[in-house]
Amino acid sequence: MNATSPTPTPTSRTLTWCLHLLVAGLLALAGGRSLVDDRPEAGLIVAVAVVCGLVYAIGPRLPRVRRSRRAATGWLIAVGAVWLVLITLTADGVWVAFPLYFLQLHLLSRRVGATAVVATALAAIIAFAAHQGALTLSVAIGPALGAAVAIAVVWGYQALYRESDERRRLIEELTATRADLAEAQHTAGVLAERERLAREIHDTLAQGLTSIQLLLRAAARDLPETSVNAARHVEQARQAAADNLAEARRFVAALTPPALDDLTLTDALERLCDTVGARHRIAARFTVSGAPRPLPTADEVVLLRIAQAGLANTVRHARASTAEVTLHHLGDQVGLDIVDDGVGFDPEETGFGLLAMRARVQALNGTFTIESAPGEGTKLIARLPNPEVKP
Repeated sequence: MNATSPTPTPTSRTLTWCLHLLVAGLLALAGGRSLVDDRPEAGLIVAVAVVCGLVYAIGPRLPRVRRSRRAATGWLIAVGAVWLVLITLTADGVWVAFPLYFLQLHLLSRRVGATAVVATALAAIIAFAAHQGALTLSVAIGPALGAAVAIAVVWGYQALYRESDERRRLIEELTATRADLAEAQHTAGVLAERERLAREIHDTLAQGLTSIQLLLRAAARDLPETSVNAARHVEQARQAAADNLAEARRFVAALTPPALDDLTLTDALERLCDTVGARHRIAARFTVSGAPRPLPTADEVVLLRIAQAGLANTVRHARASTAEVTLHHLGDQVGLDIVDDGVGFDPEETGFGLLAMRARVQALNGTFTIESAPGEGTKLIARLPNPEVKP
């Protein structure tokens, strides 16, 4: 527990009850010995021991003592005040200081707890010396050694608890990250298949239907004017080809990435950066350079995929705090840059993900460049030719 922790470090039920029993036993020992020794002030000692036990018993029943340092401090002051009265009456009350050490270290901040332990140990030593009639090493060593052991035990336990809590948090974060990664991989697979089907429909069915339509139109022009039935059949075939071409184009539009539905590439990239920044401990920023203009769907899909894969790599491997995504409109080219301040890597050791990015870009006659070195961050540069958009 550090000095700024709002609540005490949790302890097990067994340890808590052991502490309660230790306090009760030591108080009973102080009162019982005074009765056995038939001391004149035995009644007063028993009464003070009972009061001390009652004040101590109130604390665990108050929820505020467990949640608030201020309430815990007030309760410890009350217990300590009754205990001071007890140790002025009997030397046997000195040993109650040992469980008090643990309470102070557990309920108070690190600095205040250590100060309280030292003050309690000094009070115990002074009271013990007064009852013994002299301050000797044997008188001081008991309370002092008890204080040292209590500090070592409690601080060691708190360090172990913090380490365990940090490990638990990391495991939860890793589990969440793995779930996100599995979902992303599944989504990527689905989207890749959608994209493949869209390309197949566009490159085969749509192109074939376009060719059929053009051939039928040419055939209609070459038919004699007297061939009315043949012309009608050709026109019907051409119309069927046109209808099926329109249907194929609707399929292609339906199979484009959902991230681009009703959005421009700029909007999709901005949303992607916002999502990454919200889900992960990284500041992902998006900027646009140059005057935006429409792009072919294939170009938009590739650039969006590059941004998704690049940011995923940054989150998973780079240990970066920031990532900059920039969409460039460069006249006859459109480009995408992804720059992070992470640990970097050797570009010669390119993984499958980067190879897939390069293949996507090269399939559209573009270029893909990686600039990185260990400890110097990473920059991914994708450039695509920017021809006029076909209607």
